Amino acid sequence: MQSNSARTATPSLTSGVLLALGSLADEVCGTFARLFAYVGTLALIAILALALWQQVADVDIPDPDARSTWAFADSAAPAFSLRLTDQPDKTATYTVLRHPLGGRKDIFRWGEPSDRPAATELEILRFGTAAGARHQTDPTRDLTARMLIDGVSELESAGIIDSKFGRFGLLRQAGAHDGVGTCLGFLKSIPEPGLRISGWTCQGASTSARRATIGCMLNRLTLLPVGHDPDLAELFARAELKRTACEGASTANGATDWVVSAGNPRLRGAQ
Repeated sequence: MQSNSARTATPSLTSGVLLALGSLADEVCGTFARLFAYVGTLALIAILALALWQQVADVDIPDPDARSTWAFADSAAPAFSLRLTDQPDKTATYTVLRHPLGGRKDIFRWGEPSDRPAATELEILRFGTAAGARHQTDPTRDLTARMLIDGVSELESAGIIDSKFGRFGLLRQAGAHDGVGTCLGFLKSIPEPGLRISGWTCQGASTSARRATIGCMLNRLTLLPVGHDPDLAELFARAELKRTACEGASTANGATDWVVSAGNPRLRGAQ
């Protein structure tokens, strides 16, 4: 027969065990709750980081080394013709470059390969595809790098000029003075059919003479009938309706025209 003290101790012991088990259960539940909250936070951070990475990956970030991936297309036929009257004593070359992401460059160049910058250059860049357009550098920065003028890190606006393709922005070395030895650049992007025409000339004794040379270059640039896409053909057809006669230094020289055509281009494999 149990004593009263034994009967009293038994419920107290049972209550203590139950309280301990309840506390343990609460602690376990709390630990799991904190663990789930921690895992959920990590998952949310991972989702946000992934979304941010996808947005950054889709941004069109200019690649400073994009030009290094262009390759000579030795077998490509000339697509354009250009006649100048003020470069008879300069080596004239026609170069075609292609990019693996799409696009093509047709480059007219007057001057020896070692000339930096060349006496005159005109480049027709066709993006080809949206992927091809994304790898392009900033147009002004690209033109600055191509001109490779010693001591010049940027170009400044030098006005505009009209042509059969519309208005082109003119650029010159920042802080340059008018006179012999300075260069005048030009640049225009044409969204449809995805085209950029740019270049420069260092010929002439004044800015007005170089403007005249650029005007003649643009107005005399024509498309050769070698199976181009309809949009490009339509662009040049409309432009031909707006072509005007050349004026200024180019015609005053009276030099014999040099013509690049399907029959007689001088193609270069390296510059």
